[in-house]
Amino acid sequence: MKKLLLKKELRIPVTREGYQKLLKDREKFLAARPEAVKNLSESRAMGDLSENGYYKASRQQLSFLDSRIRRVERLIKLAHIIEPARIKISDGTKEYEYRIVGGFESDPTKHTISRQSPLGRAIVGKKTGDVIDVHTPQGVKKYTILSIG
Repeated sequence: MKKLLLKKELRIPVTREGYQKLLKDREKFLAARPEAVKNLSESRAMGDLSENGYYKASRQQLSFLDSRIRRVERLIKLAHIIEPARIKISDGTKEYEYRIVGGFESDPTKHTISRQSPLGRAIVGKKTGDVIDVHTPQGVKKYTILSIG
């Protein structure tokens, strides 16, 4: 059976730190799963499942863990390691500094953005000194790229 190669477009960009976090999350979820299976088994033994709150909660917890494991394993499988880029931009009055990271790692409150964000899309392919237009819900904003590294 041939193994399908994943096209680069189907890969998910992720930094090394983000990839390591995925691996840790998978281990955490896998470590919690045996306890969830045990709780479900114990709750089944209690009898009537239709009115057994412990059974419903146990089943829900196992379902949650399994969905998180599937999600993390899919992200690991599709991960494409990237080096985060640091960018510094200015709107003429204030300077901003961000790191461009993978999509699921982005958190603007921590000054990390993804390539798929409006700012990330505007920066791709640009160089220091370029003026970019960023389409935001508040309208188009202009920024000057001070540095990319």
